[in-house]
Amino acid sequence: MSDIIVIGGGIAGVSAAARLSAHAKVTLIEGEDSLGYHASGRSAALFEENYGLPSVITLNHASAAFHQPYLSPRGFLLVGRAGEDEAFEKDAKTLKCPEISVNEARNHVPILNETITRAAYHADAFDIDTDRMIQDFAKTVRANGGQVLTGSAVSAISFDQTWSVRCGNETLTADLLVNAAGAWADQVAVMAGVNPVGITPHRRSMARIPAPGGHDVSRWPIFFGVGETWYAKPDAGALLVSPADEDPVEPHDAWADDIVLAEGLDRYANHVTEPVTRLTSSWAGLRSFALDRTLVLGQDPENERFIWCAGQGGYGFQTAPAASQLLTDLTLGHAPEIDSATIQSLSPARFHKD
Repeated sequence: MSDIIVIGGGIAGVSAAARLSAHAKVTLIEGEDSLGYHASGRSAALFEENYGLPSVITLNHASAAFHQPYLSPRGFLLVGRAGEDEAFEKDAKTLKCPEISVNEARNHVPILNETITRAAYHADAFDIDTDRMIQDFAKTVRANGGQVLTGSAVSAISFDQTWSVRCGNETLTADLLVNAAGAWADQVAVMAGVNPVGITPHRRSMARIPAPGGHDVSRWPIFFGVGETWYAKPDAGALLVSPADEDPVEPHDAWADDIVLAEGLDRYANHVTEPVTRLTSSWAGLRSFALDRTLVLGQDPENERFIWCAGQGGYGFQTAPAASQLLTDLTLGHAPEIDSATIQSLSPARFHKD
Protein backbone atom coordinates (compact mmCIF):
# COMPACT_ATOMS: atom_id res chain seq x y z
CA MET A 1 0.00 0.00 0.00
CA SER A 2 1.20 3.51 -0.86
CA ASP A 3 0.36 6.55 1.20
CA ILE A 4 0.03 8.65 -1.96
CA ILE A 5 -0.47 7.81 -5.64
CA VAL A 6 0.43 10.48 -8.20
CA ILE A 7 -1.05 10.05 -11.68
CA GLY A 8 1.00 11.73 -14.40
CA GLY A 9 4.74 11.64 -15.08
CA GLY A 10 5.22 15.09 -16.57
CA ILE A 11 7.07 17.81 -14.68
CA ALA A 12 3.98 18.58 -12.55
CA GLY A 13 3.55 15.00 -11.36
CA VAL A 14 7.19 14.07 -10.91
CA SER A 15 7.98 17.25 -8.95
CA ALA A 16 4.93 16.74 -6.72
CA ALA A 17 5.89 13.10 -6.16
CA ALA A 18 9.44 14.10 -5.24
CA ARG A 19 8.34 16.68 -2.68
CA LEU A 20 5.72 14.41 -1.16
CA SER A 21 8.10 11.45 -1.00
CA ALA A 22 10.06 13.14 1.78
CA HIS A 23 6.99 12.69 4.02
CA ALA A 24 5.12 9.63 2.70
CA LYS A 25 5.42 6.53 0.58
CA VAL A 26 4.68 7.69 -2.96
CA THR A 27 3.95 5.81 -6.18
CA LEU A 28 4.14 7.82 -9.40
CA ILE A 29 2.19 6.35 -12.34
CA GLU A 30 2.83 7.31 -15.98
CA GLY A 31 0.91 5.71 -18.85
CA GLU A 32 3.66 6.26 -21.42
CA ASP A 33 6.92 4.31 -21.50
CA SER A 34 8.95 7.32 -20.36
CA LEU A 35 8.50 10.33 -18.10
CA GLY A 36 7.78 13.72 -19.65
CA TYR A 37 6.52 12.26 -22.93
CA HIS A 38 3.73 14.73 -23.74
CA ALA A 39 3.74 18.46 -22.86
CA SER A 40 6.87 18.30 -20.69
CA GLY A 41 8.89 16.63 -23.44
CA ARG A 42 7.84 19.29 -25.96
CA SER A 43 8.41 22.40 -23.86
CA ALA A 44 10.18 25.54 -25.05
CA ALA A 45 12.26 25.05 -21.87
CA LEU A 46 12.54 28.73 -20.94
CA PHE A 47 12.65 30.29 -17.49
CA GLU A 48 11.39 33.87 -17.66
CA GLU A 49 10.30 35.13 -14.25
CA ASN A 50 7.99 37.84 -15.58
CA TYR A 51 6.11 35.60 -18.03
CA GLY A 52 2.53 34.67 -17.07
CA LEU A 53 -0.41 35.75 -14.96
CA PRO A 54 0.23 37.21 -11.48
CA SER A 55 -0.15 33.82 -9.77
CA VAL A 56 2.31 32.27 -12.24
CA ILE A 57 4.80 35.09 -11.68
CA THR A 58 4.55 34.55 -7.91
CA LEU A 59 5.37 30.87 -8.42
CA ASN A 60 8.16 31.78 -10.86
CA HIS A 61 9.82 34.03 -8.30
CA ALA A 62 9.49 31.39 -5.59
CA SER A 63 11.04 28.80 -7.96
CA ALA A 64 14.05 30.88 -9.03
CA ALA A 65 16.60 29.65 -6.48
CA PHE A 66 15.75 25.98 -7.09
CA HIS A 67 16.16 26.45 -10.85
CA GLN A 68 19.72 27.80 -10.72
CA PRO A 69 21.60 24.50 -11.28
CA TYR A 70 19.43 23.78 -14.33
CA LEU A 71 19.78 27.13 -16.09
CA SER A 72 22.01 28.48 -18.86
CA PRO A 73 21.93 32.03 -20.30
CA ARG A 74 19.54 32.74 -23.16
CA GLY A 75 18.08 36.28 -23.06
CA PHE A 76 14.72 37.57 -24.29
CA LEU A 77 14.09 39.91 -27.22
CA LEU A 78 10.75 41.48 -28.17
CA VAL A 79 10.44 43.07 -31.62
CA GLY A 80 7.73 45.26 -33.11
CA ARG A 81 6.93 46.86 -36.43
CA ALA A 82 5.23 50.07 -37.54
CA GLY A 83 1.68 50.32 -36.24
CA GLU A 84 2.36 47.99 -33.29
CA ASP A 85 3.60 50.63 -30.86
CA GLU A 86 0.77 50.40 -28.33
CA ALA A 87 0.88 46.61 -28.20
CA PHE A 88 4.68 46.64 -28.11
CA GLU A 89 4.77 49.01 -25.15
CA LYS A 90 2.16 46.93 -23.32
CA ASP A 91 4.17 43.71 -23.84
CA ALA A 92 7.45 45.35 -22.85
CA LYS A 93 5.89 46.75 -19.67
CA THR A 94 4.27 43.45 -18.72
CA LEU A 95 7.50 41.55 -19.25
CA LYS A 96 9.59 44.30 -17.57
CA CYS A 97 11.74 44.32 -20.67
CA PRO A 98 13.71 47.59 -21.24
CA GLU A 99 13.61 49.11 -24.71
CA ILE A 100 16.77 49.05 -26.81
CA SER A 101 17.60 50.41 -30.26
CA VAL A 102 16.92 48.38 -33.36
CA ASN A 103 20.66 48.32 -34.06
CA GLU A 104 21.25 46.79 -30.62
CA ALA A 105 18.55 44.24 -31.38
CA ARG A 106 20.41 43.26 -34.58
CA ASN A 107 23.55 42.74 -32.52
CA HIS A 108 21.58 40.02 -30.74
CA VAL A 109 19.76 38.66 -33.82
CA PRO A 110 21.45 39.84 -37.04
CA ILE A 111 18.72 38.57 -39.37
CA LEU A 112 16.07 41.09 -38.20
CA ASN A 113 14.86 42.95 -41.28
CA GLU A 114 14.18 46.63 -41.99
CA THR A 115 10.51 46.43 -40.98
CA ILE A 116 11.53 46.24 -37.29
CA THR A 117 11.00 49.63 -35.64
CA ARG A 118 10.98 48.80 -31.92
CA ALA A 119 12.86 46.34 -29.71
CA ALA A 120 13.12 45.48 -26.02
CA TYR A 121 15.58 43.11 -24.37
CA HIS A 122 16.69 41.70 -21.09
CA ALA A 123 19.28 39.08 -20.29
CA ASP A 124 17.46 37.43 -17.39
CA ALA A 125 15.80 34.67 -19.37
CA PHE A 126 17.33 31.21 -19.30
CA ASP A 127 17.21 27.80 -20.92
CA ILE A 128 16.15 25.01 -18.55
CA ASP A 129 17.75 21.58 -18.67
CA THR A 130 14.30 20.00 -18.56
CA ASP A 131 15.32 16.38 -18.91
CA ARG A 132 17.82 16.59 -16.07
CA MET A 133 15.23 18.26 -13.85
CA ILE A 134 12.67 15.51 -14.51
CA GLN A 135 15.23 12.76 -13.92
CA ASP A 136 16.50 14.39 -10.71
CA PHE A 137 12.96 14.59 -9.32
CA ALA A 138 12.43 10.92 -10.24
CA LYS A 139 15.69 9.98 -8.48
CA THR A 140 14.43 11.77 -5.37
CA VAL A 141 11.23 9.71 -5.40
CA ARG A 142 13.23 6.47 -5.62
CA ALA A 143 15.81 7.59 -3.04
CA ASN A 144 12.98 8.22 -0.58
CA GLY A 145 11.62 4.71 -1.06
CA GLY A 146 8.92 5.54 -3.61
CA GLN A 147 8.16 3.94 -6.95
CA VAL A 148 8.14 5.39 -10.47
CA LEU A 149 6.01 3.24 -12.77
CA THR A 150 6.03 3.93 -16.51
CA GLY A 151 3.97 2.14 -19.16
CA SER A 152 1.19 1.91 -16.57
CA ALA A 153 -1.99 3.33 -18.06
CA VAL A 154 -4.80 3.82 -15.54
CA SER A 155 -7.97 1.93 -16.48
CA ALA A 156 -10.12 2.38 -13.37
CA ILE A 157 -10.22 4.35 -10.12
CA SER A 158 -12.46 3.82 -7.11
CA PHE A 159 -12.70 5.27 -3.62
CA ASP A 160 -13.91 3.60 -0.45
CA GLN A 161 -12.06 5.17 2.47
CA THR A 162 -8.91 4.58 0.40
CA TRP A 163 -8.16 4.90 -3.32
CA SER A 164 -7.83 1.90 -5.61
CA VAL A 165 -6.17 2.54 -8.97
CA ARG A 166 -6.17 -0.16 -11.64
CA CYS A 167 -3.11 -0.28 -13.94
CA GLY A 168 -2.98 -3.24 -16.30
CA ASN A 169 -3.32 -6.35 -14.16
CA GLU A 170 -2.34 -4.56 -10.96
CA THR A 171 -4.42 -2.59 -8.47
CA LEU A 172 -2.62 0.00 -6.33
CA THR A 173 -4.11 1.46 -3.16
CA ALA A 174 -3.37 4.67 -1.28
CA ASP A 175 -4.87 7.15 1.16
CA LEU A 176 -4.39 10.15 -1.16
CA LEU A 177 -4.58 10.55 -4.94
CA VAL A 178 -2.81 13.38 -6.79
CA ASN A 179 -4.18 14.19 -10.25
CA ALA A 180 -1.26 15.50 -12.32
CA ALA A 181 -2.50 14.02 -15.60
CA GLY A 182 -2.05 17.17 -17.71
CA ALA A 183 -4.39 17.18 -20.71
CA TRP A 184 -6.16 14.15 -19.23
CA ALA A 185 -6.74 15.71 -15.77
CA ASP A 186 -10.52 16.09 -16.16
CA GLN A 187 -10.80 12.54 -17.50
CA VAL A 188 -8.94 11.23 -14.45
CA ALA A 189 -11.28 13.22 -12.18
CA VAL A 190 -14.37 11.74 -13.82
CA MET A 191 -12.88 8.24 -13.56
CA ALA A 192 -12.35 8.92 -9.84
CA GLY A 193 -15.92 10.14 -9.31
CA VAL A 194 -14.80 13.75 -8.83
CA ASN A 195 -16.36 16.70 -10.65
CA PRO A 196 -14.09 18.01 -13.43
CA VAL A 197 -12.95 21.64 -13.28
CA GLY A 198 -12.82 22.42 -17.00
CA ILE A 199 -9.21 21.62 -17.94
CA THR A 200 -8.90 22.06 -21.70
CA PRO A 201 -5.80 21.14 -23.72
CA HIS A 202 -4.60 23.59 -26.37
CA ARG A 203 -2.26 22.61 -29.18
CA ARG A 204 1.08 24.45 -29.52
CA SER A 205 2.96 23.66 -32.75
CA MET A 206 6.72 23.85 -33.35
CA ALA A 207 9.05 23.61 -36.33
CA ARG A 208 12.80 23.14 -36.42
CA ILE A 209 14.58 24.96 -39.24
CA PRO A 210 18.27 25.06 -40.16
CA ALA A 211 20.27 27.96 -38.73
CA PRO A 212 19.20 30.94 -40.90
CA GLY A 213 21.87 32.04 -43.37
CA GLY A 214 24.38 29.67 -41.83
CA HIS A 215 24.66 31.87 -38.72
CA ASP A 216 25.90 30.55 -35.41
CA VAL A 217 22.64 30.96 -33.45
CA SER A 218 23.93 29.53 -30.17
CA ARG A 219 24.12 32.91 -28.44
CA TRP A 220 20.94 34.39 -29.89
CA PRO A 221 18.12 35.11 -27.43
CA ILE A 222 14.64 33.76 -27.77
CA PHE A 223 12.81 36.40 -29.83
CA PHE A 224 9.10 37.17 -30.00
CA GLY A 225 6.71 39.13 -32.14
CA VAL A 226 4.29 41.57 -30.52
CA GLY A 227 1.31 39.85 -28.93
CA GLU A 228 3.21 36.55 -29.00
CA THR A 229 1.94 35.69 -32.47
CA TRP A 230 5.19 33.76 -33.10
CA TYR A 231 8.52 33.13 -31.43
CA ALA A 232 11.89 31.66 -32.34
CA LYS A 233 14.46 30.03 -30.08
CA PRO A 234 17.92 28.58 -30.76
CA ASP A 235 18.23 24.87 -30.10
CA ALA A 236 21.17 22.56 -30.80
CA GLY A 237 22.53 24.64 -33.68
CA ALA A 238 19.13 25.11 -35.32
CA LEU A 239 16.18 27.42 -34.75
CA LEU A 240 12.82 26.44 -33.28
CA VAL A 241 9.94 28.54 -34.63
CA SER A 242 6.41 28.40 -33.24
CA PRO A 243 3.21 30.10 -34.40
CA ALA A 244 2.35 30.30 -30.67
CA ASP A 245 -0.98 28.66 -31.48
CA GLU A 246 -3.42 27.73 -28.74
CA ASP A 247 -6.21 25.82 -30.45
CA PRO A 248 -8.47 23.85 -28.07
CA VAL A 249 -8.38 20.12 -28.79
CA GLU A 250 -9.26 16.80 -27.19
CA PRO A 251 -6.48 15.09 -25.17
CA HIS A 252 -4.28 13.13 -27.58
CA ASP A 253 -0.69 12.56 -28.67
CA ALA A 254 -0.45 15.89 -30.46
CA TRP A 255 1.05 16.69 -33.84
CA ALA A 256 1.53 20.00 -35.65
CA ASP A 257 -1.21 21.36 -37.89
CA ASP A 258 0.46 22.07 -41.25
CA ILE A 259 -1.67 25.12 -42.08
CA VAL A 260 -1.26 26.68 -38.63
CA LEU A 261 2.48 26.00 -38.77
CA ALA A 262 2.79 27.56 -42.24
CA GLU A 263 0.92 30.69 -41.12
CA GLY A 264 3.17 31.05 -38.07
CA LEU A 265 6.33 30.56 -40.11
CA ASP A 266 5.10 33.27 -42.48
CA ARG A 267 4.62 35.68 -39.55
CA TYR A 268 8.15 34.90 -38.39
CA ALA A 269 9.53 35.31 -41.94
CA ASN A 270 7.98 38.78 -42.22
CA HIS A 271 10.39 39.94 -39.47
CA VAL A 272 13.66 38.51 -40.81
CA THR A 273 15.95 38.68 -43.85
CA GLU A 274 16.39 34.93 -44.32
CA PRO A 275 13.50 32.99 -45.91
CA VAL A 276 12.34 29.66 -44.51
CA THR A 277 13.26 27.16 -47.20
CA ARG A 278 12.82 23.86 -45.37
CA LEU A 279 11.89 22.24 -42.07
CA THR A 280 13.99 19.52 -40.52
CA SER A 281 11.17 18.43 -38.22
CA SER A 282 7.89 19.54 -36.65
CA TRP A 283 5.78 18.51 -33.69
CA ALA A 284 3.20 19.80 -31.22
CA GLY A 285 2.42 19.67 -27.53
CA LEU A 286 -0.66 20.32 -25.44
CA ARG A 287 -0.82 23.28 -23.06
CA SER A 288 -3.70 22.61 -20.67
CA PHE A 289 -5.60 25.45 -19.03
CA ALA A 290 -8.51 25.89 -16.66
CA LEU A 291 -11.15 28.38 -17.82
CA ASP A 292 -9.42 31.23 -15.95
CA ARG A 293 -5.99 30.10 -17.27
CA THR A 294 -4.73 29.74 -13.70
CA LEU A 295 -3.15 26.61 -12.23
CA VAL A 296 -5.33 24.31 -10.13
CA LEU A 297 -3.47 23.22 -6.99
CA GLY A 298 -4.82 21.66 -3.84
CA GLN A 299 -7.47 19.43 -2.32
CA ASP A 300 -10.80 19.01 -4.04
CA PRO A 301 -13.44 20.61 -1.77
CA GLU A 302 -15.82 17.65 -2.20
CA ASN A 303 -13.19 14.96 -1.57
CA GLU A 304 -10.14 16.23 0.28
CA ARG A 305 -8.26 13.01 -0.50
CA PHE A 306 -8.27 13.94 -4.20
CA ILE A 307 -5.51 16.49 -4.89
CA TRP A 308 -5.46 18.61 -8.04
CA CYS A 309 -2.14 19.44 -9.71
CA ALA A 310 -3.31 20.61 -13.12
CA GLY A 311 -3.78 23.51 -15.54
CA GLN A 312 -0.09 24.41 -15.83
CA GLY A 313 -0.54 25.73 -19.36
CA GLY A 314 2.89 26.59 -20.74
CA TYR A 315 4.30 27.33 -17.30
CA GLY A 316 4.90 23.83 -15.93
CA PHE A 317 8.70 23.90 -15.72
CA GLN A 318 8.84 27.55 -14.62
CA THR A 319 6.49 26.98 -11.71
CA ALA A 320 7.21 23.34 -10.78
CA PRO A 321 9.62 23.88 -7.85
CA ALA A 322 7.29 26.25 -5.98
CA ALA A 323 4.03 24.66 -7.16
CA SER A 324 5.12 21.21 -5.95
CA GLN A 325 6.20 22.61 -2.59
CA LEU A 326 2.92 24.47 -2.21
CA LEU A 327 0.99 21.32 -3.12
CA THR A 328 2.93 19.38 -0.49
CA ASP A 329 2.32 22.03 2.16
CA LEU A 330 -1.41 22.14 1.42
CA THR A 331 -1.72 18.35 1.32
CA LEU A 332 0.16 17.73 4.57
CA GLY A 333 -1.13 20.74 6.50
CA HIS A 334 2.18 22.61 6.58
CA ALA A 335 2.38 26.41 6.60
CA PRO A 336 2.93 27.54 2.97
CA GLU A 337 5.44 30.25 2.07
CA ILE A 338 3.19 31.45 -0.78
CA ASP A 339 0.79 34.27 0.14
CA SER A 340 -2.84 33.45 0.93
CA ALA A 341 -4.30 35.47 -1.96
CA THR A 342 -2.27 33.46 -4.49
CA ILE A 343 -3.24 30.20 -2.77
CA GLN A 344 -6.92 31.11 -3.04
CA SER A 345 -6.52 31.98 -6.72
CA LEU A 346 -5.02 28.53 -7.35
CA SER A 347 -7.45 26.53 -5.21
CA PRO A 348 -9.89 24.06 -6.82
CA ALA A 349 -12.52 25.50 -4.48
CA ARG A 350 -12.89 28.47 -6.84
CA PHE A 351 -14.84 26.24 -9.25
CA HIS A 352 -17.35 25.16 -6.58
CA LYS A 353 -18.65 28.56 -5.50
CA ASP A 354 -22.41 29.07 -5.60
